[in-house]
Amino acid sequence: MALFEAIHLHKRFGDQVVLEDISLTFEAGQLSGIMGPNGAGKSTCFNVLTGHYKPNAGKVMFEGKDITGLPPRVIAGMGIARSFQLMNLFDEFTVIENILVALPESVAKSFNIGHDIMGNSSATDRAADVLAKVGLTGRELELAGNLPYGERRALEIGVALASEPRLLFLDEPTQGLGADGTARLEELIGELKKTYSIVIIEHDMKFLFGLADTISVIHWGQVIAQGSPDQLRDNEWVRASKIGDAA
Repeated sequence: MALFEAIHLHKRFGDQVVLEDISLTFEAGQLSGIMGPNGAGKSTCFNVLTGHYKPNAGKVMFEGKDITGLPPRVIAGMGIARSFQLMNLFDEFTVIENILVALPESVAKSFNIGHDIMGNSSATDRAADVLAKVGLTGRELELAGNLPYGERRALEIGVALASEPRLLFLDEPTQGLGADGTARLEELIGELKKTYSIVIIEHDMKFLFGLADTISVIHWGQVIAQGSPDQLRDNEWVRASKIGDAA
């Protein structure tokens, strides 16, 4: 049984059909990628998969359970975490506070960040472990809003990891990064994929082809190709496109 499946998804906004019969499978222990040109339906697909949009037809399955149309908070509580193309951090909180408020006990009990959770040594130890995973050891007490852009991206991934997910979705993680920042992020995600099942939607094809085990290509709201990076390099449509040049 696959860890996560999308089965014949359809999504439209008014008369505009954005997704048409999308089926995807993500296996445990793999890094799966979603790519395609601008306007292909990638972001809409990502939002349907993570509960931010409800499909007009089709199913979304996680660990054999139908999660179609469930609210994002409920889906997150089941073990699915995601980052966003536009970062979603508490800039006025410190780096470690951003992690602490995302820990499961903080979400479940609505801890007061100024008192309860900061006094919990077990929670702060686990938050420190998360920051170590994303390369932010030593930055714990800095305000999140003062971090360089690349470190803010790493912190956002750390916030997603703090929820202890069984599946991590990353939405355009290289957005806004230069070459050095992208290289550091590639190294970080390369380490995380040893531990986590990950799905990435990404416009940087070189980045995605260097990390993914399998990739699905979406165009015109449909999945037009699927396979390993090597298989997609040999795909006639991919070779004929700008995506093929980038790969």
